[in-house]
Amino acid sequence: MGMGKHKFEKNFALCGMAGWCMEIIFTSLGAFRKNDFTLTGNTSIWMFPIYGMASVIGEAYPLLKRWPVALRGGLYGMGILSFEYLSGSLLKKHKACPWDYSGAKMNVNGLIRLDYFPLWVGAGLVFERICRGK
Repeated sequence: MGMGKHKFEKNFALCGMAGWCMEIIFTSLGAFRKNDFTLTGNTSIWMFPIYGMASVIGEAYPLLKRWPVALRGGLYGMGILSFEYLSGSLLKKHKACPWDYSGAKMNVNGLIRLDYFPLWVGAGLVFERICRGK
């Protein structure tokens, strides 16, 4: 079942880069909503390994490929939220967490936003395609 070290490393790098790009675009759209037409997006170096860990989707896919896409996406979304909470908790303990959702209505301890779940479902499916090489 294992994908091999080289494939995992390649997917880690691809998922890390894709995550960074998605985050910069997402935060740029946030600037647009605030009438900031510089469309400045941002991210943190910490986000590269966090997004890179989405490469585990490549390990899971062979077991899940027969599942309906909505079910796979839901599982990916829950996994991403869980890992975001875990990694955010660790970073927050060291005063290094680059995000704080405390001001959002559907936040959990300022570390995750439940209203972002549909976005994470979509991101998980993007990471699946990256890991599958399609």
